[in-house]
Amino acid sequence: MKPENSHQLKLPSRVCQVKPFLAMEILEKAKQLEAAGRDIVHMEVGEPGGNTPTVIKEAAIAAINDNDTAYTHSLGKPELREEVAAYYRRNYNVKIEPEQVIVTSGSSPAMLLAFSALLNSDDRIVMADPYYACYPNFICYIGARPLLVPAREEEGFKLQAAEVKKQLGPGVKGIMLNSPSNPTGAVLEAEELQSFAELGPYLVADEIYHGLNYTGRDHSILEYTDRAIVINGFSKRNVMTGWRLGYLIAPPDLVRNMQKLQQNLFICACSFIQAAGIAALRETPEVLANRFSEYNERRLYLYDALQQIGIAPARIPDGAFYMLANVKKYTADSYAFALKILDETGVALTPGIDFGQGAEGYLRISYACSTETLKEGLRRLERFFAAL
Repeated sequence: MKPENSHQLKLPSRVCQVKPFLAMEILEKAKQLEAAGRDIVHMEVGEPGGNTPTVIKEAAIAAINDNDTAYTHSLGKPELREEVAAYYRRNYNVKIEPEQVIVTSGSSPAMLLAFSALLNSDDRIVMADPYYACYPNFICYIGARPLLVPAREEEGFKLQAAEVKKQLGPGVKGIMLNSPSNPTGAVLEAEELQSFAELGPYLVADEIYHGLNYTGRDHSILEYTDRAIVINGFSKRNVMTGWRLGYLIAPPDLVRNMQKLQQNLFICACSFIQAAGIAALRETPEVLANRFSEYNERRLYLYDALQQIGIAPARIPDGAFYMLANVKKYTADSYAFALKILDETGVALTPGIDFGQGAEGYLRISYACSTETLKEGLRRLERFFAAL
């Protein structure tokens, strides 16, 4: 069955209706089945396995014990903003000032600040289709409009600068990039990022999946232009999803408006969690590499298994921990199909329609789970598809 209109958040008529986040709806249904005694294999949510590293937890505990529980500067603790600037100098060889950094309660508030500062009502921002499910909802909430450009399976689901260029015109105030991508795992290479930087409009780059690139080093959009807003955080790389800590890096002329929005909407991010963020940014490359050492093996294993089942995408994705399985020959309603798989096999997957019409007919599989969980889920899926 398809999502009901009654699930939509009713907003003033000046904005489009916010759609339900189907990954969370599937998760909630799966949890209900688990509570009733079903054995569920979770491959639906983008949450890295394992626990938050001890050094990060200890930094937060120490901050609490030191009574570091008051409001901070609305932009965030100066020490944390300095660490973000140092991190980008160290990893991308770009110079940013701490005053360009705004610390937020997760990357979602960072998106809201970025889109609110950049876009006015009825402005448009170009983005790939498929896209991360929440992007259009934030854009529509402020009264602007997403302008969708297909990112095709045969091209590795990569947004093409030449296609974006055709859409530029009055009212287009920005281009949204997400590399490595959720839900596709696509990674934009250096020359591709350069091509987008040459188009002119502001770029909003979601870099939350940096550190999960299986083809080489990550590249920040800030290496190619200063007309960019970067969104980043700690959820994936530092296993801190529930801590809700993120940040954005913005051109100096946009920071003040974002700061005023932060003051009114959120005041500041949690003080002692910001202390944990400082510890997270000081993790060494060796620690990070070891943390994700098994992810590439799972990626290759998953792609081979999907090829044997007959639902693999045309190209293996290069980043993040997602893969879109092509099930178009079985269904034109990925939500109903995901519910059927959950009910009959106990495997929780995210329906492609969650990520736009360009992903309808696909299922997003997360391999952030353990290798054992991945193998069990694929065994169940193999039996399911063999019976169709």
